[in-house]
Amino acid sequence: MTKTLLIATLSASLLPLSVLQASPQAGYGPQLEGFEYPHPIQRFEFSSQQQDLSMGYMDVKPTGQANGRTAVLLHGKNFCGATWEATIKALSDAGYRVIAPDQIGFCSSSKPRGYQFSFGQLASNTDALLESLGVEKATMIGHSMGGMLAARYTLNHALRVEKLVLVNPIGLEDWQAEGVPYVTVDQLYQGELKTSYDGIKNYQLKFYYNGVWKPEYDRWVDMLNGMYSGPDKEIVAWNQAQTAEMLFTQPVVHEFANIKVPTLLLIGGKDRTAPGANRAPEEIAQRLGNYPELGRKTAEAIPEAKLVEWPELGHSPQVEAPVLFHEVLLRELAASSN
Repeated sequence: MTKTLLIATLSASLLPLSVLQASPQAGYGPQLEGFEYPHPIQRFEFSSQQQDLSMGYMDVKPTGQANGRTAVLLHGKNFCGATWEATIKALSDAGYRVIAPDQIGFCSSSKPRGYQFSFGQLASNTDALLESLGVEKATMIGHSMGGMLAARYTLNHALRVEKLVLVNPIGLEDWQAEGVPYVTVDQLYQGELKTSYDGIKNYQLKFYYNGVWKPEYDRWVDMLNGMYSGPDKEIVAWNQAQTAEMLFTQPVVHEFANIKVPTLLLIGGKDRTAPGANRAPEEIAQRLGNYPELGRKTAEAIPEAKLVEWPELGHSPQVEAPVLFHEVLLRELAASSN
């Protein structure tokens, strides 16, 4: 039987959006040139689909007593490796080597015009990176879209996975099967071109932080907006459209029973993220993104899963409540190594 651990906490230092006066910053380059990462960006140069590509990644050595373990952090669609800043520190202080790549098409990595994006391909790219770094086995930690990728990676490369951690992953339901209509990459591209600073912030305010904003969140809005408003914003928007189609048409939910490694689900219960719900009929949209229900169903579907629920947190618990999140994450990872 899967054990469910409920954790309640009071959020502190919360400011209403009305008192914040953040403003858009200058645009960044297509590979986030101009944005400051918390650790030096290294480069993995490789060939994929008959083209030369460059994957940016951070490889952070343990700052605490080394425990011989490696954690790989996989970002979401509206995130970058840099968004894991606090998690990198927490894991490194606890003795982990931490590797945080930016996937092809995202952030500091190449933005190819013609690329067949798939979770299988991104998993293969990530596996090639880990092979090049001499990583034989790792704990895979994926957030949002990165949770879908971490699940696919585990299904395809199980021998390299010590433990799987899914942080408010999307893809716990099959949106197309639920009745959300398909739209083409070209249509998605036109929508991506309309992305704005205010649009990014309002979306995050609603879905990630339950209507309450902290000043430190502005950095992540600036990060995204800087790519969308930079000199190569068209290729940024095009890759974002391609990957939006990828996550809609390549569900992993139907294969959860085949995940055979110990899995930790960390779920913020106020999350209602459901890609495409805005174009679905109202009666369908209303039932999508029910993370309390989805988290429990997923914990039952994955054979060796443990579920931790935070009813008061949203889509990004590692950003919204970092102290609580990292306390639980480190405790659960330590327990699994004994």
